[in-house]
Amino acid sequence: MNNSSYVESFGLAGRVCVVTGAGSGIGRAIALTLAQAGGRVAVLDRNDAGSAETLAQIKGLGAEAAAFHCDTSDEASVDCAAQASASALGNCEVLVNNAGVLRPGPLETLSLQEWNQVLAVNLSGYFICAQAFARQMRLQGRGALVHIASVAADHATAFGGAYSVAKAGITMLSRQLAVEWGTQGIRSNVVHPGLILTPMSQAFYDQPGTTERRSQAVPVGRIGRPDDVAQAVLFLASERSAYITGQEIAVDGGFTRMLMGLIPRVGYERSAD
Repeated sequence: MNNSSYVESFGLAGRVCVVTGAGSGIGRAIALTLAQAGGRVAVLDRNDAGSAETLAQIKGLGAEAAAFHCDTSDEASVDCAAQASASALGNCEVLVNNAGVLRPGPLETLSLQEWNQVLAVNLSGYFICAQAFARQMRLQGRGALVHIASVAADHATAFGGAYSVAKAGITMLSRQLAVEWGTQGIRSNVVHPGLILTPMSQAFYDQPGTTERRSQAVPVGRIGRPDDVAQAVLFLASERSAYITGQEIAVDGGFTRMLMGLIPRVGYERSAD
């Protein structure tokens, strides 16, 4: 398939796609993937240096894009970024809620401040951005919301602070948005990444043997890459998923289906004769 056919197949050519937390990791991969599919990408992040690097990479593809400073937990900051992106690129038709933070710690001693910091970005920020950019989607008569959550939404992460709670909240927020806004032409879906190597998770994989041990817990035998998540987002943002809303897709290499496979089975092995 040539490049023009590839772009046409997703129905995103010329559509404005807003990606939060696009300054690095999964967000950057999503921004680049949407640009490759013909989208005009608004890069939103608090990290201006990271946004500038993402913007340079997108423009290196020959795509149209702009970067805007945005704190997704601040309604005024989001409104400002929404207005600026609409002026520069046009009204939003795809919003990818991706910005997130991690404040690990045991619930027994976790401070309310740390709890609220995670919820403010990882949950309330998704709601704030959905409200702000959906106003532009209604002007277009269509829109796609894609929220990046985590397999931790369904599987408690011990000592992860408010992380799993926030990710679980994203799932229900998306379902409610799908139900309330569907008649307005706006779809809402969630992507649940599994074990993905990103700048945020790099510290875990820097520990000797971690990559190898974690890979053994994944049926496909490897740790995920940001682009693995980006491809799922592209599908849900595109016209290929026009009749899909209120759903969740796990991008985890089968990791969340490994529970029974992790049970020790000493003595149950059978020879291959």
